Amino acid sequence: MKILCLHGFRTSGGFLQKQISKWDSSILSHFDMVFPDGLFPAGGKSDIEGIFPPPYFEWFQFDKDFTEYTNLEECISYLCEYITSKGPFDGLLGFSQGATLSALLLGYQAQVTYSSLMLPSMLLGNGPRPDLRRRGKVLKEHPPMKLFVSISGSKFRDPSMCEIAYKEPIRVRSVHFIGAKDWLKLPSEELATAFDNPLIIRHPQGHTVPRLDEAAIEQLRGWTEHIVHSSSVADNSLENGGAKVREQAKPEETHESKKAEDFVELKIKNGAAGLVEAVKFEETHESSIALG
Repeated sequence: MKILCLHGFRTSGGFLQKQISKWDSSILSHFDMVFPDGLFPAGGKSDIEGIFPPPYFEWFQFDKDFTEYTNLEECISYLCEYITSKGPFDGLLGFSQGATLSALLLGYQAQVTYSSLMLPSMLLGNGPRPDLRRRGKVLKEHPPMKLFVSISGSKFRDPSMCEIAYKEPIRVRSVHFIGAKDWLKLPSEELATAFDNPLIIRHPQGHTVPRLDEAAIEQLRGWTEHIVHSSSVADNSLENGGAKVREQAKPEETHESKKAEDFVELKIKNGAAGLVEAVKFEETHESSIALG
């Protein structure tokens, strides 16, 4: 299963990969994890300077109230194209800005019909553009995502975006890591409510990819194993479906062929008398088929 992993604000794909590596390797061993860098170079100081080498990136920019966004349209377009060209992907994992963005994409895929996709004019600057339909179409034509791992994620706060992305529960299996000391604790809890039957794993740390205790490791391992098993069962059912239809057709085809052979054999063997017997055989046989 292939997972697209989106890093936090002013960090990098390599840094998120390092953050995730602190988890028990058996948890994510079933997945092919892809860690791209954000679309834009960091526009200011990074919190990981001196901890992890540059360059650093950001997916989009925002105001202090997180209600107005810059370059978000370009970011969404970029990710739609990335998902199409590098995928298909089975799920998304994100930290902070990456988790917030991932949840938005999942919400749009689950709930927006591409023919009516219209992002808010605040987001686009000059109002909706025609090629938004194309990008919405990409999300709808991509196979449905099967899982989402959110670490310190939150919702977008623009009301017109919320009306689309979070209108109904997002029916993707999701796990949400929420830190007791995280400044995004309450927004993370709010994001979890946007998903159907989410798993919430709490930890005592702050705004970070947490180290997991034994209980959390078991929870997350069980969650991922269940998803992998369910996906395998579903794939096998799809693969075997066509074979079952063909197998069901074979007895009928054999039955019809045998019926025709019996009819001809009786006619040849018995002549005119055989023809009468064959007609009787045909009528009885058809009645039997009609009765099931």
